[in-house]
Amino acid sequence: MAVSTVTVVDYGAGNLRSVAKAVERVGYLPQVTDDPREVLRARAVILPGVGASDSAMRALQQRGLVGPLREVIRGGVPFFGVCLGLQLLLDSSEEGSMPCLGIVPGRVKRFPPGLKVPHMGWNQVTLGGEHPVFEGVESGSYFYFVHSYYAAPDDPGLVLGTTEYGIQFCSVIAVDNLVATQFHPEKSGALGLRLYENFLRLMVTEGAGR
Repeated sequence: MAVSTVTVVDYGAGNLRSVAKAVERVGYLPQVTDDPREVLRARAVILPGVGASDSAMRALQQRGLVGPLREVIRGGVPFFGVCLGLQLLLDSSEEGSMPCLGIVPGRVKRFPPGLKVPHMGWNQVTLGGEHPVFEGVESGSYFYFVHSYYAAPDDPGLVLGTTEYGIQFCSVIAVDNLVATQFHPEKSGALGLRLYENFLRLMVTEGAGR
């Protein structure tokens, strides 16, 4: 039976309304919650992200969400991180001093001096392989970015997509049940909706990538 409800994590920041609307548009019901018990019961989780690393981690801690997020990801629940929701998966960030979730070994770095930040607008994502969430999406497709920091995983094998902005940086991480994008699918038109639809249909309903 198809999953009908998708848990969208509310930690007082993030592009919650746009993400929830995108989930609705592809035929699923968003459950926006900051309740750790609901996150632990989730069949699929989306972690949106707008804001700074330290304030986001502090908000997650205050709501008791850090442990549940680690548990559902490591337990195989389909998980989609967006923008800061990707960066928080790493160990630490140059944006702040607090540890991040520590799911993906690596560090979040600021773009080098001389580059205009934030990196804002449409840019291409070059895919280095295939993944069910990117089914029907061509390498080189454009998505919408807004960020001043980028994820630098220790293991390049976890990087599914890269983008050029002065440097080549990681714009998609994918491993097992986890997918995370530096860009905002909910702001990226039809292709962005396609990613959410693929995530929910292929990874959740049909169990692909699990």
